[in-house]
Amino acid sequence: MEFIKNKDKVFLLNTQKSSYMLMVNEYGHIEQLHYGRLVQLEDADALRYKRTMPYGSQVMYTPEDQIYCLDNVPLNWSGIGKGDFRIPPAELIMPDGSFTCDFLYESFEIFQGTLAAKGLPCAYAEKEDEAQTLVLHLKEKIYDIRLRLIYTVFHDTNVITRRAEIENGESKPLNIRRMMSMLIDLPNRDFKMVTFDGDWIREANRSDRKLMPGCFVNESSTGASSNRHNPGVLLASENTSEDFGEAYGFNLIYSGNHYTAAELCPRGMVRVISGINPLCFSWTLEKGGIFETPEAVLTYSAEGFNGMSRNFHDFINAHIVSGEWKGKERPVLINNWESNFFDFSRRSLLRLARRAKELGVELFVLDDGWFGARNNDRAGLGDYDVNLKKLPGGISSLAKEITSMGLMFGLWFEPECVNEDSELYRAHPEYAVRHPNRPHSLGRNQLVLNLTMPEVRDYIVENVGKVLDSAEISYVKWDMNRHMSDMFSESC
Repeated sequence: MEFIKNKDKVFLLNTQKSSYMLMVNEYGHIEQLHYGRLVQLEDADALRYKRTMPYGSQVMYTPEDQIYCLDNVPLNWSGIGKGDFRIPPAELIMPDGSFTCDFLYESFEIFQGTLAAKGLPCAYAEKEDEAQTLVLHLKEKIYDIRLRLIYTVFHDTNVITRRAEIENGESKPLNIRRMMSMLIDLPNRDFKMVTFDGDWIREANRSDRKLMPGCFVNESSTGASSNRHNPGVLLASENTSEDFGEAYGFNLIYSGNHYTAAELCPRGMVRVISGINPLCFSWTLEKGGIFETPEAVLTYSAEGFNGMSRNFHDFINAHIVSGEWKGKERPVLINNWESNFFDFSRRSLLRLARRAKELGVELFVLDDGWFGARNNDRAGLGDYDVNLKKLPGGISSLAKEITSMGLMFGLWFEPECVNEDSELYRAHPEYAVRHPNRPHSLGRNQLVLNLTMPEVRDYIVENVGKVLDSAEISYVKWDMNRHMSDMFSESC
C-alpha cells in the first residue's frame, strides 16, 4: 500500500487518520506544511506559510530575497548561523572550527517497510506492507557532510517515526555537540505541554504547562530515561479533553539521557525537537564515519488524549513488542523481595512458591541476594556464582522444583553495576566508571560498570549467560538502582 506520495518535491505521509506534509522550497530547505488531519497533495499551496513582507531585525538568507528569513519559516530541519534563531536540532563544529551549517536537499528515496538503524533499537514491521519509509538526502552547502532524514509511516497505528544519520566526507574530523532525532514546527493552537514527572516510588505524575514565549524542556541527565522525567511529551490545545480535541505525542526509542524541547517562537509557531540530551555530549566523526540518532515516535490525534493513547498502545504492541509474548497476556507473578529481602533460604522460597501457586500465581521470581556474598546491598554485586549456603543445589535445583509445581521461574540481575566489596571489583577496579583523580560517589553502595570496555561486556555476557543456561529460567528481572556519576573512560 502507498502511504507516501510525492509530486513536485512535495511529500505527503499518510496514516489512517493523519497527514504529515513536507516540501522542498526554492532554496533547498525542508518546509513543514502540515501535521494533523488528513489532507491531499493538492492542498500543499494552501497549507504553505505565506511570507509577504520583511520583519525588522531579521537576517535575510540571501541578499536577493528580502522576505525569505529562516527564522520565519516552519521547517522540518534547521541549522545554526543562517538566521534561524530558534532552538536548533544540530550543533556541529565544522572542520574549520566554525558552527555555521546549512543542509540543503539533494534527493529522496522511498522504501517499502522499515529502514532500521545499524546500532540502535528501532520499531519494526512484521510485513513490508505495514510500513513505508522516506529518506531525504541533504548535503551541507559548503562541506562534504551529508544528512539523511528518515521517516517511517506505520499506517494502521497512526504513527510516524523519525531519525537522522549524519556522514562526514571531509578529511578532517567533524565534532558533534548536539544531534536531535527530529524537529517539527507547528502553528500554535493555544498549546499546553504535558509531561510525566516524579521520583523514586512516585513516577509518572502528569504535569500540564501552558506554553508561553520561550523554551520548555523535558530532559534526563541521569544516564537513563529516569523516573524523574519520562521521555514521552504531549502537546495539546487548551480545550483538549480525554475524548475531544487535538493532541500530538512525541517519544523516543531510547533509554539513555533524553531531551525534548518545545519553544513558543515570537511569530506564533511552536518548535519541537527531541533526541539525545546534548549536556556533556561530544562525538568525533572521522572521515567516512556515520552517526545515527535514536528513533523518535510521533503521533497525532483529533480524538483527544484517549485517541493519542490508543495510537501509542497499538504501535508499541504491533511494532515494538516482539518475541514469544507478543499479543499474549503476561503471567501473574510473585516476587520474593518484600517477603524476604536478602534473608531467605531454599525452604522459605519453596514455601512461598507453594502458597503463591494456591492463589493462582503463574510465575515465581527470585530477587536480589542469590549470589556471592550478597547478604546486604554493600557486597557481592558483580559476582554471579550461586550462594550455595542459601541455595543448596544451586539455581538449577530450585528452578526444577518450582517448575514442577506448575510455576514458571524468574531471576533477578543488575549486570551493569558492581560493589567495591566483590570479587569482580577486587580483581578489576578498572572495570568501574570512575575518574582516576577524584574520590568517587556511590549509589545504593554501587558503582556502574564501564560498558564501553569489551572485556566488561564479555564478562557480563559470559557470567550472566552461564546462569541463564544452567536452569529453566523463563523471566529475567533486570533491575536498575542507581544513576550515573563520575563519568570518565579511556576506552571511548
